[in-house]
This record gives sequence, C-alpha cells and structure tokens, in this order.
Amino acid sequence: MARGHRSQIKRDRNAQKDTRPSAKVSYARISVQKACFVLDAIRGKDVESALAILEYNPRYASSVVKKLLESAIANAENNNGMNRENLYVEECFANKGPTMKRIRPRAQGRAYRIEKRTSHITVVLNER
Repeated sequence: MARGHRSQIKRDRNAQKDTRPSAKVSYARISVQKACFVLDAIRGKDVESALAILEYNPRYASSVVKKLLESAIANAENNNGMNRENLYVEECFANKGPTMKRIRPRAQGRAYRIEKRTSHITVVLNER
C-alpha cells in the first residue's frame, strides 16, 4: 500500500524523465476519435512524409496536428540539437479532455444536451 515518502516518490519520478523531444496541445476543440484518425496516419513515419500527409489531409484535425508536429520538430532542433532529417514520429496519441455541455432547445419545451468534446494531443519524436 505505502510506496514511500512523497518526496522520494517525486525524486524517483524526476529521475526517470523522458528526454525525447515532444509537443503537447491541451484542450484542443476536437474529439479524441476525430484526432485519432489523423494521428494513426502519421505514426511511425519520418517527419517530412508526416508533414506532407498532414498538408493534404482534408480533416480539420490535420491542421492542429501539423502545427503540433512543427512545434515538436523545433523543440528537437533547438533544445536537443537533433538533426531534422533523422527524426521520426515515435508516439502520437490523444487523451480525453473536459467536455463542455451546452443546451439546444427542441420542440414542446424540451432541451437536448450538446457535448462539445476536447482532447489533449501529444506528439513524441525520436532519432533513427
């Protein structure tokens, strides 16, 4: 049950810090299911082909993910000193964010709920 003192838990967590370059957008106004269609298309690809896929993908999520991928590439070059030609998309995933609830008036005084879903999208790169 007890895993140790909280300062020790924090120390262990910080020791296992992930050094791969990444970028994250929180509270993106797109549902997880719609974002995953685009993320599945670029997972495992090198960054140049992933950017080309996102450029010509007609879905709205592709514009959000394209900006996120460009940010992750810039993080890799500036913070980690990695070469752009060797980068590829190692991980990309979308987690569920909070849902905004809205009311839509309907016939005979009824009200229907509209759920505006959000997501947290993460892209992690690595070098080959």
